[in-house]
Amino acid sequence: MRISFIKTTLFALILCSAVYSQTVIGKYAGEFLAIGVGGRPLGMGGAFAAVADDITAGYYNPAGLAHLNYPQIALMHDDRYGGLINYNYGAVAIPYGKDYSFAISAMRLGVDGIYDTREALYDANGDGILDITNNDRLDYSKIKEFNNQDWAFYLTGAKRLSDELYVGANVKIIRRDIAEYSATGIGFDVGAIYMPIESLFLGANLQDATTTLVAWSTGRQELISPTLKLGAAYRFNILGGVLTPAVDFDVRFENRRFASQFNVGPVSFDPHFGFEFFFKNIVAVRAGYNDVKQFTVGAGIKLPKLNIDYSFARFNMSADDRLDDSHRISLILTLEEPKFMR
Repeated sequence: MRISFIKTTLFALILCSAVYSQTVIGKYAGEFLAIGVGGRPLGMGGAFAAVADDITAGYYNPAGLAHLNYPQIALMHDDRYGGLINYNYGAVAIPYGKDYSFAISAMRLGVDGIYDTREALYDANGDGILDITNNDRLDYSKIKEFNNQDWAFYLTGAKRLSDELYVGANVKIIRRDIAEYSATGIGFDVGAIYMPIESLFLGANLQDATTTLVAWSTGRQELISPTLKLGAAYRFNILGGVLTPAVDFDVRFENRRFASQFNVGPVSFDPHFGFEFFFKNIVAVRAGYNDVKQFTVGAGIKLPKLNIDYSFARFNMSADDRLDDSHRISLILTLEEPKFMR
């Protein structure tokens, strides 16, 4: 019952935001794009802008895709809030020539089985309000169900400018559907990774660089403001493995005075902290803290050509509420054979 109520409430809120015909700066219009992908980076609290060295770089920092020397395929399933929200991700990446890499990624965030009661009200007095004292009631035979879906497709290209500097860019296409309403958008990301000394990685990713426009079928247009992700990471050889602490900052310009970790006027800053310890290049353990005040933990195992990664997150202010648990499992298949090598 509780999940059904939340789904119905969520539908009402999204519906209200979609039907107004106007152009607005959508403070949270691109929020589903900020969830993250991959069990490895999510286990590190999303602190991955500088670490990004696998196929998930297409999301965290497109420049990191230039690290690839073999083609990769990735899949992830994210069970969020006790199954209330389903989130899935898939990607394919291919290195090309000596310096280039290309990838295509897809993400789907869905709330399935939402109750639509708009045509199910028996309104005895015609006031449009459900009032049981006036014999108003719901006709359950007229209650319908539908899905709320948010899709994002990333087309990524990256290039090695030198041994120390990689650059990359995304073209992303957004599709949103809620009941009979829909929206389409397009945006661009640009990123860079710089390695000034051995083992030190600095990363920057400007998401929605030109401000992403999301146009609804109702005539409403939402603008997603740019977000600058800045990151740093360092790798230590210790105890027979590699320890990588990392930190990211999400810098937004949306005047998030109350929905950010801290702010300076209209500019907000949300940190991510995390680390990864990879023992003998076989088993990894991870932990972190992300921008929505979640502590995260994770683990991974590297098999021949296959990486399996898991992460878990729970809001620290409601540790006893199962709706706040998020489980993520991801697979990365690397075609690590001489014939596929860059």
